[in-house]
Amino acid sequence: MPDDAAVYRLDDERALVVTTDFFTPIVDDAYRYGAIAAANALSDVYAMGAQPLLALNIAAFPPDLPPALLSEILRGAAEKVREAGAVIAGGHTIQDKEPKFGLAVVGLAHPDALMTKAGARPGDVLILTKPLGTGTITTAWKNDRADEAHLAEAIEWMSRLNRAAAGAALQAGAKAATDITGFGFLGHASEMADLSGVTLQVTLGRVPFLEGARVYAGQWIFPGGSSANRLAYGPLVHFEKGISEEEQMLLFDAQTSGGLLVAVPADQVETFGQEMDRRGASWWQIGEVVERGEASVLVTP
Repeated sequence: MPDDAAVYRLDDERALVVTTDFFTPIVDDAYRYGAIAAANALSDVYAMGAQPLLALNIAAFPPDLPPALLSEILRGAAEKVREAGAVIAGGHTIQDKEPKFGLAVVGLAHPDALMTKAGARPGDVLILTKPLGTGTITTAWKNDRADEAHLAEAIEWMSRLNRAAAGAALQAGAKAATDITGFGFLGHASEMADLSGVTLQVTLGRVPFLEGARVYAGQWIFPGGSSANRLAYGPLVHFEKGISEEEQMLLFDAQTSGGLLVAVPADQVETFGQEMDRRGASWWQIGEVVERGEASVLVTP
């Protein structure tokens, strides 16, 4: 099953949750790059409802990269892992022409409390815990077309852990979640819908976007992965009339270290909200799970 992480059941009370993720730099700041890469890798463990225990660095660096930059990347990751309550326990580095960095992460969960992409049920409420738009904003920045304030906001969101969202989801008894990353919102939503045998009905007007995302989308600035996502997942999605091409592309936009998409039982939404508010975390109710229709995801204005 293509879930966010591998699960190995140790006994009736414990299951190991294991994942890995790494990518090339998406920001110029070495410390922020390390922090974002770490938050992104940790997110897969949170999406399964697990608590991170330890992580291993995965790094590929050019031999001429200044040692100070390497140190900052590793420091950014280490501090983010520490924030998650876990530890960096080692890792491996090789030489490569282009920098790459990420983590292999091991977490622990109760087998009966795991969240998977196959756990959504009709009547569940769909909740998103971070705004979309990191792909278009970081691409605009790479092309010297983005406002610094827009990039700064995107970096701040990408650096946030999904720890609060995972904790609130478990308290609310959620059985289905996934994190929004490279396949874009609609790619990950389609996977959840197909594995659960349901349709996800999403209201575009309720979906949060980063400041500036609509501006760059209007200029058709997207990473290559966004077009690949649309090609792969477009046939699974039905858009009702009134949704523009750039709005559709924003939902396919390849994200980095995005939020969790959680299917929460309707009678537990208040509990989820209270838990998120108690943790000082943001959340948006964006739709609902319905009986399976012709499309995996139905997007309404």
